[in-house]
Amino acid sequence: MRSIVAASLKSRLLVAALAVGLMVVGIIQLRTMPIDVLPEFTPPYVEVQTEALGLSAQEVEQLITVPMEQDLLNGVPWLKTIASKSVPGLSSVLMTFDTGTDLVKARQMVTERMAQAFALPHVSKPPTMLQPTSSTGRVMMIGLSSQNVSMIDMGVQARWTIVPRLMGVPGVANVSIWGQRDRQLQVQVEPKRLQEQHVSLLQVLESTGNALWVSSLSFVEASTPGTGGFIDTAQQRLGIRHISPIITADGLSQVPVEDTDGKLRLGDVATVVEDHQPLIGDALTGDQPGLLLVGEKFPAANAREVTAGVEEALAAMQPGLPGITVDTSVYRPATFIDMAFGNVTLALIIGFVLRLLLFGALLFHWRAAAISIATLPLVYVAAAYVLYLRGATMNAMVLAGFVIALGVVIDDAIVDVEHVLRRLATARRNGSEKSAAAIVYEAVLQTRGAMIYATLIMLFVIAPVFFVGGLAEAFFQPLVQAYVLALLAAMLVALTVTPALCLLVLPSTQAERPAAPVVAWLQRRYERALTRIAGRPRWLIAGVAVLFVAGLVGVPFLSASLLPSFKERSLLVHLSAAPGTSQPEMSRIADRVSRDLRVVPGVSQVGAHVGRAIQGDQVVNVSSAELTLTT
Repeated sequence: MRSIVAASLKSRLLVAALAVGLMVVGIIQLRTMPIDVLPEFTPPYVEVQTEALGLSAQEVEQLITVPMEQDLLNGVPWLKTIASKSVPGLSSVLMTFDTGTDLVKARQMVTERMAQAFALPHVSKPPTMLQPTSSTGRVMMIGLSSQNVSMIDMGVQARWTIVPRLMGVPGVANVSIWGQRDRQLQVQVEPKRLQEQHVSLLQVLESTGNALWVSSLSFVEASTPGTGGFIDTAQQRLGIRHISPIITADGLSQVPVEDTDGKLRLGDVATVVEDHQPLIGDALTGDQPGLLLVGEKFPAANAREVTAGVEEALAAMQPGLPGITVDTSVYRPATFIDMAFGNVTLALIIGFVLRLLLFGALLFHWRAAAISIATLPLVYVAAAYVLYLRGATMNAMVLAGFVIALGVVIDDAIVDVEHVLRRLATARRNGSEKSAAAIVYEAVLQTRGAMIYATLIMLFVIAPVFFVGGLAEAFFQPLVQAYVLALLAAMLVALTVTPALCLLVLPSTQAERPAAPVVAWLQRRYERALTRIAGRPRWLIAGVAVLFVAGLVGVPFLSASLLPSFKERSLLVHLSAAPGTSQPEMSRIADRVSRDLRVVPGVSQVGAHVGRAIQGDQVVNVSSAELTLTT
């Protein structure tokens, strides 16, 4: 400690320049620091979903989930727990890994196991490993609606244009579509018409399958299509490309039925229409039917930057989406983040002004107040810059750690400067021949010795927090890390920057000044109170005992929650109907509830989705719905 203080005083100009440089670089770099409401609190996990449309929940469990969970994925290295869920048409297997596991390596292990998925019964699509997402999950919900564009055409735009563009935004992990209606040419068979024309269902299936260039039906000729090939002429080679002539329902209806010598067409024995698949979920974006795009971000991605990137991409695509209304206000967590950090900025400005007035009133010396005010933001910029270099995210828990350390930081900023002032004044009064550097050196060492011990004691007291596990670790460790970094930064600044500034700014021949009026008034009140208390020690002990007992009695009534309470502007409402409720009925119920909630004073937006989406974050049946209210 002695060598650090001596070197700082000797190179005071260099120390001051480095402090200014740290402030400038830190403020510039911290503007790009990721910002979120909460830290990443979920352990490393991998989710594997398998789509099996048409299968019941029992069939999904028997044919897909159990083989995947027990035979394929169980026993993956570093696996802590494995859980699964089966709903009609979907299997989900969630694997949680030990804390500290490298997620990339865990996903690699799961990928190697999934390479053996060919052994599963051929009743589903191949299993899909979902992208890792942030603990806070959804970063944005976007509503698409239109008065003149059909739901099918809007679904085509969303699937092939909007979603691929949004997936290219840095930080976006997944975008799922609720209410997606895929464009299909459907041959709707009527048994009575088949019987009248003496046509079997197999003939209709073969005729429809062979009308395509490539069919997924293994028993039709189109399942093994030929290649396009080429034709060589004397001078050039011409490539052959197959282009399907059947692109409308009318075109498909004109296809001849197999084994009827062209006498019957599909339109004669069935109804051929353009429609969509049976829905596994639906979306409600307002008074008009529409789609709901739900975006999720990667862990540690900057929520504000991801939101800005998504909105920029949507604005760039808007001219190419005529007739489609894009609503980005259905659910936008970045709005709360902007509001919260706006409040923090306002509080910092007010606090800076109050601190300026308070330091001036207590120190009663503008140069000393200037030194204390300058070192305070330096401490927090240094601590936050260390977090930035470690790849941390600025969130509510980090801010809480900085606020808790504020008392110690302010104490360090005032005590050293005030003590140096008094030592300089004492040296002048006594006619000391010591240099100003020697006086500052002795003053800093005299105060820092006790403060270093106090800092070490505080660090040892909070050390057990680093050994907790589970959810408490994810929430409290960022808080404690911020607190520790603030303490260490305050101690380092007090040993280096504060002595250098005192030697540069304070006059070497400091005249003795009377105590500040505020300080003198407080000292008189304190002396009177202390005299009264010292004369009645029994009353003091009794009062402390009463407060201690009251504290013990009140502890069981305190609310215990790891999650801090925020003034969120969004409210999530879950709706669960009786099992077996149909999708149209659930959509009707959700629409009725949404309409009733929109007229509630203060509610500005209500978005809802029913059931689930392909590769979505909800593993539920169509009897479940979620409503998002924005005030």
